[in-house]
Amino acid sequence: MSQVEQSIEVDVPVRTVYNQWTRFETFPRFMAGVERITQVNDTLTHWQTKVSGVEREFDAEITEQIPDERVAWTSVGGEVRQGGVVTFHRLGDARTKVMLQMDFDPEGLAENVGDKLGFVTRRVTGDLKQFKEYIESRGAETGSWRGRI
Repeated sequence: MSQVEQSIEVDVPVRTVYNQWTRFETFPRFMAGVERITQVNDTLTHWQTKVSGVEREFDAEITEQIPDERVAWTSVGGEVRQGGVVTFHRLGDARTKVMLQMDFDPEGLAENVGDKLGFVTRRVTGDLKQFKEYIESRGAETGSWRGRI
């Protein structure tokens, strides 16, 4: 199992950042390789990804969700094995730190080599930068789900 830990500070209030993060359907706008996410119900999402020409589909279960604080998940079934947590930290009225920790199990030679060369860490860093640009340019979330799991 491999692990990635990255963080970024965004110039948007914590509530806005959290609300946008819970709009999983918008992830393809700022996450490279994510083709589509469908919110199946309050705790289950279905992911379609395409990375380096490899297409995968998997489900992820939200195991914990606390508004303005954290969202944790784990993959269920399928060939993708990963889990993680994203936490939101208020740094000021209009500044938030987003911290992402993810455990994943690379599959096959190409994914293992890519992991060892730091491709996954760079991808996560790039996705967080894209999220920062996305939410700061909007200044407001596209919606929210403030339920607690």
